[in-house]
Amino acid sequence: MLELRDVPAPAPGSGEILVRVGAAGLNRADVLQRRGHYPAPPGVPAEIPGLEYAGEVASQGAGALRWHVGDRVMGLVGGGACAEYLVAHQDTAIAMPVGWPFPDAAAVPEVFFTAYDALVVQLGMHAGETVLIHAVSSGVGTAAVQLAHAWGARTIGTSRSAEKLRRAMLLGLDVAVDTSREDFVAVVRGATGGRGADVVLDLVGGPVLEGNLKALAPRGRMIVVGLTAGRSATLDLGLVLNKRLTIVGTAMRSRTLEERVAVARAFEREVMPLFAAGRLRPVLDRTVPMAEVAEAHRVMEASSHFGKLVMTW
Repeated sequence: MLELRDVPAPAPGSGEILVRVGAAGLNRADVLQRRGHYPAPPGVPAEIPGLEYAGEVASQGAGALRWHVGDRVMGLVGGGACAEYLVAHQDTAIAMPVGWPFPDAAAVPEVFFTAYDALVVQLGMHAGETVLIHAVSSGVGTAAVQLAHAWGARTIGTSRSAEKLRRAMLLGLDVAVDTSREDFVAVVRGATGGRGADVVLDLVGGPVLEGNLKALAPRGRMIVVGLTAGRSATLDLGLVLNKRLTIVGTAMRSRTLEERVAVARAFEREVMPLFAAGRLRPVLDRTVPMAEVAEAHRVMEASSHFGKLVMTW
């Protein structure tokens, strides 16, 4: 169950800032947490979901000199973003682009941080490669296709909706795969002259693993980000060995503060200029008042959205 209620405002500790939240993005992790399948990590509000925010600095803890009261910031937290105030470490926050409204900024951190870290930092995606993106209409999917396009990679994306694939093409998707009527392995092979994809971003998990291994090129790399189709699958180790494949798993929420700071700083340096240049943009399906957070959860569970669902105060 979800309900709005009054709780004491948090207080920033050493090196932390108190943020007055203007908007918070909704993610699958919030739905899983509500269902009891994804508990908050230690030190994070257990009953207040929300992993990404945009807002104004309201006060500073001891030693928090990076920001000033009134600065507009956005970032990732382990939880607690679905509140009027949250506490974040000063080094995990990044400056909002000038002129952006809070909902646009709140639609960036979780999905673009995840896509950038997965494709660029962990898999080393580079220009000229072919990238297969599952669930390309999701928040991470729409971020990933834009990032891959900006990096000079060729993109292949999957969805069960022809309309969502059409919209993804407007973001830079090169090859669309309607998995309600097409075999993505066959499409990938056909689009690459039989070689396969260099990189796979898997936001689905479960039975898709078998096809991913077949769709990968020799020495291809795959990263598992989501498990919407399940956490178990059969792994053909023969394909892994013969193709010399790399399979990586990732999660942002469980990382240490030092790891999260490193991602934020690299993102600020390498990706934020692409927003300023108009080469990347947040993709919002809709914004809803925080009082209607239950409706936002229903939309996400139905997978009827394209891009991000954002809640505002």
